[in-house]
Amino acid sequence: MEKTDSKMVKYGLVGRGISYSFSREYFTRKFRELGLENHVYHNYDLEDIGEFPDVLNNNPGLRGLNVTIPYKEAVIPYLHHMHADAEKVGAVNTIRITKEGLTGYNTDVYGFRLALESQLLPEDRYALILGTGGASKAVAYVLRELQIGFTFVSRTPGPGQLGYGALDPEIMSTHTLIINTTPLGTYPGVDEKPPVPYKELTAAHFLFDLIYNPGKTAFLREGEQAGARIANGLDMLEKQAEKAWEIWNS
Repeated sequence: MEKTDSKMVKYGLVGRGISYSFSREYFTRKFRELGLENHVYHNYDLEDIGEFPDVLNNNPGLRGLNVTIPYKEAVIPYLHHMHADAEKVGAVNTIRITKEGLTGYNTDVYGFRLALESQLLPEDRYALILGTGGASKAVAYVLRELQIGFTFVSRTPGPGQLGYGALDPEIMSTHTLIINTTPLGTYPGVDEKPPVPYKELTAAHFLFDLIYNPGKTAFLREGEQAGARIANGLDMLEKQAEKAWEIWNS
């Protein structure tokens, strides 16, 4: 029998359409391994960020939250404090809840850098970031730290960005690191993929997909067929989740 609500220590994930997420499974397993019987992790699937205060008001014992698509930017006005990295990135994926209020962090930066850096080659000097949402901002932040040039690619490109139709052979040959930050290909839409000119991929390319379910997206399968290096987002997820746990318990 579950302990009474007032005695539970709660964590959770805020997003939309998040039944696919591994976060609840990951933390539930972690609580079990640590013997934390009074700890629980819930998915808070919100149709609109305006529902966010209800999550806070209806869940006594809430200590921390992860935030995913599409609310990594939209949640910021609800916070009382921002960690320096989150402020610089302009997106939040982890919230620490204390008596002093809600503090936003970005552990995507930490997780992505660790997951990417070990697989980079010296020739990976220019990147295409597919998508312009909250996750793309963390990716851009890390690439700046690593001194890797990058260009955002979007279906509706803004100033300084490219549309998918502009990805010609020259751009594809010089930008060997291609990072998908869009949700295209996430379960259950496993056949979807960003409209990149995949025929231009070679063994010199490295495709990194922030998606981790499925483990090999249609985007990554295209890279694999071309002989490119590929990586999914599971390692990043695990690393950023551990960083979130550290923040919640600091």
